[in-house]
Amino acid sequence: MKFAVIVFPGSNCDRDMYHAVKDVIKEDTDLVWYENSNLENYDAILLPGGFSYGDYLRSGSVAATSKVMKQIKEHAAKGKPVLGICNGFQILLEAGLLPGAMLRNKNLAFMCHQENLQVVNNATMFTSVYEEDAVVRYPIAHGEGNYFCDDATLKTLQENNQIVFTYKDNPNGSVADIAGIINKEGNVLGMMPHPERACEELLGSDDGVKLFQSIVNNWRETHVVNA
Repeated sequence: MKFAVIVFPGSNCDRDMYHAVKDVIKEDTDLVWYENSNLENYDAILLPGGFSYGDYLRSGSVAATSKVMKQIKEHAAKGKPVLGICNGFQILLEAGLLPGAMLRNKNLAFMCHQENLQVVNNATMFTSVYEEDAVVRYPIAHGEGNYFCDDATLKTLQENNQIVFTYKDNPNGSVADIAGIINKEGNVLGMMPHPERACEELLGSDDGVKLFQSIVNNWRETHVVNA
């Protein structure tokens, strides 16, 4: 399996993501500069956290209009996994690959600390290794992590089991305590907390390892076991 970590101007979690997948999970991984990208031969696309284009206009809005997004949308349309973390989640929202929008945190302050999350849907390609209703500990680091959607969209998310992670102690005001959602097809996940920064005990938690293992297991079950 081969991962691509897309690097935009201003990305600052790309090396963390690369280390988690390349060195911890031991999977083939490339850092891919957004302008030079050819994503045809990659099996999974990872959009890292950071401040793409300095968060000008809105977080993720400029990156969402870049040329690489056409390839990412094609990749998603083929059912291949796309994971956006923090700014990556904001980019997926701005690009229309996930519903809703991101607002400033309820206290209007940047937050950077560990949070407990609940895995409310472990029947996805990103969470299958977690136990049902598992509580995990990931760090957050954002000023605009207050997920918002209207009532109709929230109802749709709930009815389709698209809410994957919720905060145990909602730090930013997100509607329905949402920390991460998936698309209807189940192959595009956006989340504000950082599993790539929770892949080693040295960092205070290795709960994030299971997220990346879930992606790899799903790919192997699809492409190796069934080959």
